[in-house]
Amino acid sequence: MSRRTKNDASSERLPACAILLAGGRGTRFWPRSRVRTPKQLLSIAGPDTMLRETAARLQPLFPPRHLWVVTNVEQSAAVRRELPGVPAAHILAEPAGRNTAAAIGLAAIHLARKHGDALMAVLPSDSYVAEAARYRSLVRAALEQARTPGNLVVLGIPPTRPETGYGYIEFRKGATAGSTDALDVASFREKPDLKTAKKFFRAGRYFWNAGMFFWKTSVLLDALRQHLP
Repeated sequence: MSRRTKNDASSERLPACAILLAGGRGTRFWPRSRVRTPKQLLSIAGPDTMLRETAARLQPLFPPRHLWVVTNVEQSAAVRRELPGVPAAHILAEPAGRNTAAAIGLAAIHLARKHGDALMAVLPSDSYVAEAARYRSLVRAALEQARTPGNLVVLGIPPTRPETGYGYIEFRKGATAGSTDALDVASFREKPDLKTAKKFFRAGRYFWNAGMFFWKTSVLLDALRQHLP
């Protein structure tokens, strides 16, 4: 019988919250996407906006009181209209866009103030997901991995082609991509040129970076203090 530590028990009691990143300008989807109506505020794959579809997809795991959205001042009113069930205090508007790390850090500070510590699922608000149940299963598994002290978890997508539009995650040599366990990350790679993308694809140890991250608030804030003081 395995022994459970105090940290294990306290980790199981942590609230789990989803942070939706919804401050993008949608420049790659121009001209349909504009500053005040970026991709996440458009109806593309169905009758609802991508933001509302994302929130609905996550509903079984994260009720509205456990949803947070990071956006910007130009889009905050539209986000509130799209997600009327989410508490107004959970919609965080950045006065000026910095970068993804700053947006995530802002949400982490608010979560820390409210909960002390929490599990965070940081997710794009404009992803197309064909299999919602499978997606939720992966999110649930990633959250379980994030309960382990010190873990920073990223969700990778096995590539189906050489792709220059995504960043890549290299996993450790010797690990098996088909394994159900989490793999150790060796490196993160920026969006490559076509020659490099073909190399990554042939190597068989690279995933597309889906921009989906999972960790405890305390672990993330410690990492930010260390690497982005």
